[in-house]
Amino acid sequence: MISFDDYVRLRGERLVRLARVLVRDRYLAEDLVQEVLGKAYARWDRISRVDDLDMYLRRMLVNGHISWRRKRSSSEVATDIPTFYPDRSDGADIGTETAERDAAWRLIADLPPKQRATLVLRYYEDLDDATIAGILRCSPVTVRTQAMRALATLRARLGATPALNRKGDTLR
Repeated sequence: MISFDDYVRLRGERLVRLARVLVRDRYLAEDLVQEVLGKAYARWDRISRVDDLDMYLRRMLVNGHISWRRKRSSSEVATDIPTFYPDRSDGADIGTETAERDAAWRLIADLPPKQRATLVLRYYEDLDDATIAGILRCSPVTVRTQAMRALATLRARLGATPALNRKGDTLR
């Protein structure tokens, strides 16, 4: 059984990264993780005994994000979109690629919360459908449906671009 302090020291940054992609704002992401960890701390004796602690905390984070989104004022707009700079050695224009990825992340930010969570967990966290289903508390079929609908929406809004292609559906 891992202590709360050890868990936060080992996995806290990863939770913040996940929250940042979900929330789209560094400071709100840190607040969300702090709130989730505060709730977890109060019940750590029970939580620390679950089979997959990471999945449980991810679920708390995703649920917290969805709840926050429902509660947040419509006047609050997050603008801190994460930027990902790939390691390029092939000489491709990184400016164009970065602009395309930024546009893709802005479109992802406009997706409904469960669709966005599905894409983030699949492509950013690199989780399989069964694990995502466990986090979102739905069936793997629902995960695939959410992903399919989200990708169809993104394709319709973006058109065929290198940042989101049909062959690899790459978002990184």
